[in-house]
Amino acid sequence: MKRVLVGMLFALAVAAAPAAQMKYGVTTKADKNVDFTKLKSYSWSVGQPNPTKSIDALIVAAVDRELKALGLSKAESGPGDVLVSYYALRRTDVGMKPKSETGAPTQTAVGTLSVVLLDPKSKKELLQMRLDKPIDTDPAQAEAVINTAVTELFEKYPTRKN
Repeated sequence: MKRVLVGMLFALAVAAAPAAQMKYGVTTKADKNVDFTKLKSYSWSVGQPNPTKSIDALIVAAVDRELKALGLSKAESGPGDVLVSYYALRRTDVGMKPKSETGAPTQTAVGTLSVVLLDPKSKKELLQMRLDKPIDTDPAQAEAVINTAVTELFEKYPTRKN
């Protein structure tokens, strides 16, 4: 019984090790069969918006700004060439190794923002851009943090040279 318990603890420690080394940054998944240069219009679709209305408005405005810079315009009526939605959440990452003087594990506030483009007819995902990044949770910094995050996401848009 003791051996089984030690084995289980070892397995948990090994499984937890990769989780302690969180990778932050932008990841993208794009449908290779889509010519993103041909997309000219978009309309919004419901995703998982931020529950704070002012934060939601900042994210939508930043995404609108980036899409406009790419040459896409918001469809006035009916669906555009693509549907756009975003998903936002905040989490706390906890380090496995204590780094404070008290011996407590470190905690980092992390924001995840994902912008998704969908085919308006089939709802098939054409593009997903996701950013995971430690964030400043000071409400006074919200607009700057959001604008920076959305800019980082759209730097990876398929028509941009990386």
